[in-house]
Amino acid sequence: MAILLAHEVEEPRPCSYLPDRQASLENLVLRDVTPEEYEHLLVRGWRRFGPVYFRPACAACRECVSVRLPVAEFHPNRSQRRARAACAGLRVEVGAPRVDEERLALYRAWHGERETTREWSPSPLTVRDYSLQFSFPHPSAREVAWYDDAVAGEPRLVALGLCDETPRAWSAVYFFYDPAYAHLSLGTASVVFQVELARQRGIPHVYLGYRVEGCASLRYKGNFRPHEVLTERPALDEAPAWGPASPERSEPET
Repeated sequence: MAILLAHEVEEPRPCSYLPDRQASLENLVLRDVTPEEYEHLLVRGWRRFGPVYFRPACAACRECVSVRLPVAEFHPNRSQRRARAACAGLRVEVGAPRVDEERLALYRAWHGERETTREWSPSPLTVRDYSLQFSFPHPSAREVAWYDDAVAGEPRLVALGLCDETPRAWSAVYFFYDPAYAHLSLGTASVVFQVELARQRGIPHVYLGYRVEGCASLRYKGNFRPHEVLTERPALDEAPAWGPASPERSEPET
C-alpha cells in the first residue's frame, strides 16, 4: 500500500512550455506504490518521475491536456507508418530501467542538440539525477531500448524510452535518442511501437502525458489519432472523465 511522504503545491513560477504563463505543479512523494494504485493516479492525470507523482496545478491555465490513445481504435497515419517502417531494422529490448555511462551519454547528446536547436536550458544530468528520475526502483517501471546492430563493434544504443506499465495502462514517460538518427523519426516510431506492445499485452490505453498546443515539443501528441483527452483535474476520489478529442484538432495526413 502506498505511503505518502510529502504533498505540496508549488508557488507559481515561469512556465517552461509557454513563456508568457505562470506554472505550478502539485507533487506527491510516495513509496510502496502498487501498479494498481499508480493506475488510479494515472487515469486522473498524474505522471511520475522516480518517487514523485505530479500534475499541473496552474490556477489560470489549462493548456496542459492529458492525452491517451485507445489501443483498439488507434491506426497510424501514413507518415507514422513510414517512421515505424524506417526503424524496422533496429532491435528493441523491453526491460527494467538502469543507469550506465552509455545511457548518460545518449541523454547528453540528445539534450545538447535540443539546447542548440530549440534553446532549451542546459540539463547536466548526473548518475544520481538519472537514477532518481529514470531508473528509480518501481514495479511499473519499464525501459524500451532501441539498438543498431549494423554498426561495427558492439551494438549501438540509439534511443531510449522510459515507460510505466499497469494492468490497464501503458504510460510513455520520457524518450531521447541519438541526434545522428533523427532522420528515422524515432519519436514517432516509438509511440507506434508502444501501441503495438500494449495491444500484445492486452492493455487498452497508452498514455502520452500532456499535450500543449503552444509548445512544439508537446504539440505533436495531438497527431496520434484517434485520441482521448481528460476533462479537468479530478480529485483522487472522483471518477475521471475521458472523451474524444475535438475534430478540429486533427491534422492532415502526410
